Amino acid sequence: QVQLVESGGGLVQTGGSLRLSCAASGRTFSRYMMGWFRQAPGKEREFVAAISWSGSMTWFADSVKGRFTISRDNAKNMVYLQMNSLKPEDTALYYCAVCSGGNYYYASSYDYWGQGTQVTVSS
Repeated sequence: QVQLVESGGGLVQTGGSLRLSCAASGRTFSRYMMGWFRQAPGKEREFVAAISWSGSMTWFADSVKGRFTISRDNAKNMVYLQMNSLKPEDTALYYCAVCSGGNYYYASSYDYWGQGTQVTVSS
């Protein structure tokens, strides 16, 4: 079993920044790829970013590339999502998740999820 707890969401104006954190416990965290997804009201959950177990490789959705960065601290069992130049279309509930295998892009590749943290970007 693994527990994930996201934090850092909030209300921000267009162009602002937020840093999301995800605290993991209950598993050998450093062995697994981690990802961030988001879901806006009435929309499907979508991939945002992923990071390899070592942190040496990262991947981003085209919609956030160049604005978001993902990082991890395996010693602290933490994953972070730094979000800059935020836009109203970034408004969503953001989730972190543990990838059990398969393509990092698909939610079905992740077997543990946090409860999410809300990000709202005002125009």
